[in-house]
Amino acid sequence: MKKEDLLNRITINPEVMVGKPVIRGLRITVEQILRALAGGVKVEELLEDYPELEREDIQAALIYASELVNEEQVFAVK
Repeated sequence: MKKEDLLNRITINPEVMVGKPVIRGLRITVEQILRALAGGVKVEELLEDYPELEREDIQAALIYASELVNEEQVFAVK
């Protein structure tokens, strides 16, 4: 699946989870997925815990996060 197609799985709606990026309009935030993975939860466990979640959704969350970090700019403060 292309990067653009994966990123289209991430939606933002002020009426869903206070506007945080979520997966396909579900009440599962990108943040939840990233925190779980960072905490050592395996992809298979996430898919079991959230049956509506698809493997591509997890990939989309990772791409979304990497795009945000890629756009980050750091300036030296003197």
